Amino acid sequence: MALDHHVFARAFSRRAALKGGGAALLASQAGMLEQLAWAPQRLALAAGTPSDIQFDIGSFIPPAQTINGVVVRFATVFTLFVPARLNRTPSKADQTTLSNALNTIEANVPFSPSGVFTFVSYGLPYFRRLPASLVNARIPRLASSTGRSVLEEAVASPTDVPNQTKKTYNVRARIESNDVLFTLRSDSSALLANIAAWVAGSNNLNGRAVPSPAFNGLFTFQTPRLMFQQNGLPRQVADTAGLPYANRINPQSPMWMGFADQQVNASGPAPIVTFVGNSSARLTTARAGDYFDNGSIQHLSHVIQDLPQFYANAQEDPPTGETYQERVQYMFRSNQRGSKDGLPADGNADQFTNGGGPAFLNNTFQGTGDALANINVNGTVFNPATGAGTNAGEHRMGHVAALQRSSRAADGTPIHIRMDGAGFSPMDVPDGSTQPTLEFTVFVPSAEFFRAMRANTAALDIIAAHGNLVDPEDNGLERFITATRRQNFLCPPRRHRAFPLLELT
Repeated sequence: MALDHHVFARAFSRRAALKGGGAALLASQAGMLEQLAWAPQRLALAAGTPSDIQFDIGSFIPPAQTINGVVVRFATVFTLFVPARLNRTPSKADQTTLSNALNTIEANVPFSPSGVFTFVSYGLPYFRRLPASLVNARIPRLASSTGRSVLEEAVASPTDVPNQTKKTYNVRARIESNDVLFTLRSDSSALLANIAAWVAGSNNLNGRAVPSPAFNGLFTFQTPRLMFQQNGLPRQVADTAGLPYANRINPQSPMWMGFADQQVNASGPAPIVTFVGNSSARLTTARAGDYFDNGSIQHLSHVIQDLPQFYANAQEDPPTGETYQERVQYMFRSNQRGSKDGLPADGNADQFTNGGGPAFLNNTFQGTGDALANINVNGTVFNPATGAGTNAGEHRMGHVAALQRSSRAADGTPIHIRMDGAGFSPMDVPDGSTQPTLEFTVFVPSAEFFRAMRANTAALDIIAAHGNLVDPEDNGLERFITATRRQNFLCPPRRHRAFPLLELT
């Protein structure tokens, strides 16, 4: 599927819809993807009514598939994140205009991967424009601390800059202040461009003459972020861009770091991450029928990935480089039950070429104490009979093991839905070069839940509490990633997706 970066540039520069070089930035990302992505052959699904949970598109996307024994599921090839600031407090007429615009998109474009899925979420700056008494009365509170709202602003992770220094991309994490976040998902990049142009005033929607919405200067759109997710596409981008480590990226992986994030068992069902929750977890005061019952918190961050360090060979990082066996421990764990040596996979004889080993590995849950087991306080070598110890007796943290300290309900169900994927962008890169990125978004029941989960993933607390046995170079993925932007948004139920609460003012 060709991605026309010129179309994107035109769409987003129309009427100065984006400021600060956003059109050029998006074009630089899109240009590298042109001619590389392929159009998926999707099974036809019966049309249905979209869920009141905006991001619950499970009935409209292809079913799960098994790859190398791992059950995975992919939604769309492209996701476009468009943050926006409001130039004034919207009126009830603006609410009607936005509602009609969203309905018009869906009347002219199928609600499907070949069409478009559109979600709208709102940041604290939006809610601060409304009467505080109304906002406080309607937004749910934490069940564990009813004085706190489910919507709090994002904070820097313990391993974000300046809390920790990064080797290559030592960029301070910025907490953004956008009012609105538009998330558009589609297999068709041209369609995303067409919709963006229509919103900006083209009067053409999916090839039809349709009047554009009259927002009358309401929005100032910020820098967009384009995410792509398809097996092998990161490797194709790396080859085309001539990245020096390109041949070390697995040619089957949908992610830059060579492992697939799309395992079915790594995300919960949509209801569990809503404010009202489900039988596995209810973490807020929301009840069915409340204004925001089927809402959720959407966290958005932009992450630069230090792949030269992650894929370093023996010459670049003596004496052995970052072998597949080390990378799989950074990503998952060093004490995989059912393995012979604690490794989720041992990889190939050549530990570097084409990733050095398989990309699709099961995201196994080994309990909330697995991170401590990976610290391996006693330094015992992995025993396949008991599952105790770690590979070679290492004191090493796995990203997944640390994440699972607080990411699941008591019955083991994940309390999050990740919607992250690869990007290729110069955004926030100090020297202006285009680099592999992670465009990360996740749906969770509260901002506090995400804050705690991210802090647990960083694992600095548990490492310090056990004698700092884990060297910073062995602490999961933390040294390889730099989050440069973060923000939390409230994703309201679909029935209130157009400027929520405004009708009650």
